[in-house]
Amino acid sequence: FQWSSPPEAIERFKSQEIWFPPPQFYEFCRLCNFSSLRELQKFSSARALEGCERWMPVMLSAPDGFIQLLPGDELYPEDPDYTGEKKIIVSTDKKIEDLMKEGGIFHRIVIKNINNLAVYVNIQAKYKHINPLMMKNDNSDYNSRL
Repeated sequence: FQWSSPPEAIERFKSQEIWFPPPQFYEFCRLCNFSSLRELQKFSSARALEGCERWMPVMLSAPDGFIQLLPGDELYPEDPDYTGEKKIIVSTDKKIEDLMKEGGIFHRIVIKNINNLAVYVNIQAKYKHINPLMMKNDNSDYNSRL
């Protein structure tokens, strides 16, 4: 075990020193909004009674990777499979780059491979949550649409 700040953990992930799953990558990107534990505690206390939203990422399979679609994304289904019982598989023949260029409303984690993730969010977070900083560890640039 080693203590790391969120930006340090992301850098260690990018350099493949450590690995963590996409939801943790997303949360580390959210934690990068805070420069200290005190700032995080202040934010947490202020929004604690605002409410929560149940999320279930929907995996979109593309020829060159995957996209975890999250609530609010334009491709997120209206009726997601919260239990996993339906075993819905969403796939496309389009490449990730094309999906990103065509899109406009993003709340997603792009997964090119196990060590290559990127978070794209341009929606307003609900319940006074804070969006993650958009960080990626590849060379793709979809910022023109964000």
